[in-house]
Amino acid sequence: MLVSVGGCKLFKEPIKTENKSVPEGFNTSSQDTTNSAKVKWRNYFNDVNLIALIDTALSKNQELNIVKQEIEIARSEVRTRKGEYLPFLNIGAGVGVDKVGKYTRNGAVEENLNIQPHTKFPEPLGDFMVGVNFSWELDVWKKLRNSKNAAVQRYLASVEGRNFMVTKLVAEIANSYYELLALDNELEMIQRNIELQQNALNIVKQQKEAAQVTQLAVNRFEAQLLNTQNLQYQVKQEIIETENKINFLTGRFPTPIKRDAGSFYSMVFDSISSGVPSQLLQNRPDIRQAEYELAASKLDIKVAKANFYPSFKITAAAGFQAFNPVVWFNPWSLLYNVLGDMVAPLINRNALVAAYKTSRAKQVQAVYNYERSILNAYNEVVNQLSGIDNYTKSHDTKAKEVDILSQSISISNNLFKSARADYIEVLLTQREALNSRMELIEIKKKQLAAEIDIYKALGGGWN
Repeated sequence: MLVSVGGCKLFKEPIKTENKSVPEGFNTSSQDTTNSAKVKWRNYFNDVNLIALIDTALSKNQELNIVKQEIEIARSEVRTRKGEYLPFLNIGAGVGVDKVGKYTRNGAVEENLNIQPHTKFPEPLGDFMVGVNFSWELDVWKKLRNSKNAAVQRYLASVEGRNFMVTKLVAEIANSYYELLALDNELEMIQRNIELQQNALNIVKQQKEAAQVTQLAVNRFEAQLLNTQNLQYQVKQEIIETENKINFLTGRFPTPIKRDAGSFYSMVFDSISSGVPSQLLQNRPDIRQAEYELAASKLDIKVAKANFYPSFKITAAAGFQAFNPVVWFNPWSLLYNVLGDMVAPLINRNALVAAYKTSRAKQVQAVYNYERSILNAYNEVVNQLSGIDNYTKSHDTKAKEVDILSQSISISNNLFKSARADYIEVLLTQREALNSRMELIEIKKKQLAAEIDIYKALGGGWN
């Protein structure tokens, strides 16, 4: 009773509850529950080279394999906690010898004690024992079961953590793969421009020999050619680094990445179905992970609370013990005992109070983490849906600009040859055309990245 009264005020504080509410839609009034997160990643991506890379990563990625071992650790913890509220039965045996001083009380008794008529007490005295012992803590307050259930929740959380890592790994490899295709196309674009600029430089040199232009024009054309040639080395380095990033994610040493750069511009995804925001709570592994962690933290509070109450334990032992193995199994060598214990904290419970308050604080943390994961998931979906729309429009606009500037290159070259335009116009047109083409590739890459990231944001990619 003293324990209950002492902890009464402490236990009156309410447990913080989580807020699971989400908006009805993603900035729209649509209530269509069709959701692209249900699509398996093998069906979402249609590039066989990318699929092969993802397959390799899922089996060889070191970080993912580390997480798999954490799942095994969590599973073992469940077994440990389950075993704590089951009875323990042990078997044991022992051998010993005992020699006491003659001029002691025990020594004097042994000196004058006959085990049998005319048989003196053995010197030294042997001790041989074999038996079993039993112990069982009665889980009256469900402390041990709640501890086991908390371990189960954390095991489930670790599984969801692995699923979330798979989702991120799939998205990261896909983004890196499309970035590699973009760099391939940038390099091809730069090399084509180098060829065009080299031809333009040759023409300018001929015009200079014919005294139609000055050395300044030759220098400007040559400088632009050198600048473009320099760009290719930067892109080549980025290609190497991106390849090796993919190699690292797939758990292998640097090796060329098999790919089809020509498929970059024609790469398209099926239309995205975002479903409704409430589906995120079931589809996103990180939200489910936070939910399991929250459930475990609530059980931890119950465990910490139960530590204030008495614990009950039954122990028993039975076996044979004798000073000589010859009489080991004689009925007179039988021993047994049964004991029931009740232990309750009475004073100096500071450690228990601290543990209880810690568990409550961690439960509040888990609530905030769960709510944050929901908010983060919703914002990610909204951002990527907006990105798909804006990058698609931007790509269409930039493609028109590229067409116009590509035509302008031919026009400026013809005008320059007929002396109706100066070389500055030709140089500017070439530079603007190259920049716009590079920007078009960058926009296409962002468009593809948005398609990948919305799939991840909705909770797809782990199945």
